[in-house]
Amino acid sequence: MALLEINDLHTSFFTDAGEVKAVNGISFNLERGKVLGIVGESGSGKSVTAYSIMQILASTGKIVGGSIKLDGEELVGSGEKVMRKVRGNKVSIIFQDPMTSLNPTHTIGHQIMESILLHTGRNKKEAHARAVEMLRLVNINEPEKRMKQYPHELSGGMRQRVVIAMALACEPDILIADEPTTALDVTIQAQILDLMTSLQKELGMAIIMITHDLGVVAQMCDEVIVMYAGSICEQGTADEIFYNPRHEYTKGLMRSIPTTTTFGQRLQPITGTPIDLLNMPEGCPFAPRCDAAMKVCLKHKAERMVINDDHHAACWMNVKDAMESGKLENPPANGEEETKNE
Repeated sequence: MALLEINDLHTSFFTDAGEVKAVNGISFNLERGKVLGIVGESGSGKSVTAYSIMQILASTGKIVGGSIKLDGEELVGSGEKVMRKVRGNKVSIIFQDPMTSLNPTHTIGHQIMESILLHTGRNKKEAHARAVEMLRLVNINEPEKRMKQYPHELSGGMRQRVVIAMALACEPDILIADEPTTALDVTIQAQILDLMTSLQKELGMAIIMITHDLGVVAQMCDEVIVMYAGSICEQGTADEIFYNPRHEYTKGLMRSIPTTTTFGQRLQPITGTPIDLLNMPEGCPFAPRCDAAMKVCLKHKAERMVINDDHHAACWMNVKDAMESGKLENPPANGEEETKNE
């Protein structure tokens, strides 16, 4: 059984302008000890997926459908009492800006100890020892001294290490890292990623890495989910996604990565702007920005198509290719003629 099982999850925000369908029917599993990357541009639903798992949505947000099971236990509708035992103890999260996660009026030591005292049976002395141990584990020098300091007295990289220490203090089964290196310079980014990789191997926890940086995904992740407009458009192993992308959005992301072979050349950005989640198109959400879009893309959403055992994608181009190669004898309804004629 998978550690985390998400099935047909729908999360919406109810605003004065209408219902914003931020997460729209996603399903995936997370195995123990694995690293799952969730990739997509801003507004694709990556962070809302994480907040849905933790059930820390804004007051206007609500899980309106689907299932989230942790170790076989249903979390949707379980209530705040159950979720308090889950947060920090079984699932922890690292937010992208450590200054919004740390309270500027309390010392680093107080904040780490507070988490330990809340989620474990340790007393104050044991919690202090555990906090010092965690600071040492994340390679912060002079941990006893840092315990007495405030967040503004630390550098950005050190604050991020403190947040990681807080997240890991109760030894969670799953660590959700929401853009953990966004505000850091390249050198510190590399150090933080190396730290997370080594801790993941040492502690045996599973990680959900939420990012828009494909370089981070290539370095850390076993499996990758590509999201667009609240839906999963492609999913597979890291090797499959990087070397055999089968959705036009994923291909666009790959083309926009600067490489040594493109030095001196213009990058190829994805044209257009993200769709309005209040007014979702009838067909594929990416169709208005897709250079390869066909008539069927504008009218019908593509169903998930299995590329191989480790890879699937929801793109009409795969249906077209399979029809033309004779591999698909029974094309989806409404799709046959329109995939033949662009």
